[in-house]
Amino acid sequence: MVNPGAAALSPALVQRAYDACTRLARSHYENFPVASLLVPRRMRPAIAAVYAFARHADDFADEPGYAADQRLRLLDDWQRRLDAAAAGAVAGDSANDLIFVAVADAMRRHDLPASLFSDLLSAFRQDVITTRYERWDDVLDYCRRSANPVGRLVLRIAGYRDDGLDRASDALCTALQLTNFWQDFAPDWQSGRLYVPRQDYAAQGAQERDLDAALGYPGSPRAASLLPVEWRATLREMARRTRQLFSDSRPVCERVRGRLKYELRLTWQGGFRILERLERSDFDVSRRPTLAAGDAAVILWRTALWTGA
Repeated sequence: MVNPGAAALSPALVQRAYDACTRLARSHYENFPVASLLVPRRMRPAIAAVYAFARHADDFADEPGYAADQRLRLLDDWQRRLDAAAAGAVAGDSANDLIFVAVADAMRRHDLPASLFSDLLSAFRQDVITTRYERWDDVLDYCRRSANPVGRLVLRIAGYRDDGLDRASDALCTALQLTNFWQDFAPDWQSGRLYVPRQDYAAQGAQERDLDAALGYPGSPRAASLLPVEWRATLREMARRTRQLFSDSRPVCERVRGRLKYELRLTWQGGFRILERLERSDFDVSRRPTLAAGDAAVILWRTALWTGA
């Protein structure tokens, strides 16, 4: 339902707000279709608003200079601002005010559910207080709130309201989030986080103390070395499940129309290529895998042909 309160925002203020969000989006490198020319022009302002909202909230959750309770208070304030934006009660011209002016307008124009924004904040709060996961389903629930809302918001902005597309988008966003976890396995460990579920690494006979020897204890400057065989077996199983999610996500790259289809296919291929590189190195996390010029050629070729592995 369109909220009439948000419609009262002046066009000049709304334009300033979108411009501020776009500048923020373009100043950061992310695996997120913010400034890509493949995204239809009409979608870019609203996507930039979503990005700015999430970028600031994620920064609050990861702010090393703040204690956990301070970070949670910042996220609570972000939720209050979101509630006000959803009610149309938003104004002002500070940097944070402008983000919510843009979010309020995007919600009104594209009928974006406030619950998807709240899900993101829920995941950021979890990042503050949770550093271990017991079961695979617990990790998937985190991805449901930390990654999947972004895909659904992009689909809404593009004009899609389709349960099948939502499910395929969820699979893609979760696959990308998981790939990022495996890509950042070493730095996440050194910052105190482990996204591999305890039940799964225990089933392989892996133990956390072995990661201290290979990667350094959390907070230490020690460089990563080769993981023990039990941990590499665990990550191979994590990669197998992630591959299945990439496979399940293909329909969203095939059923959307126009330039967005190619944006999603490039995103799919980029994430899948990172996963391949991890697998081919047998999860040598001593160096974070990144995409080089040769990978870009492979990604473009596969996107053109729309082939998988």
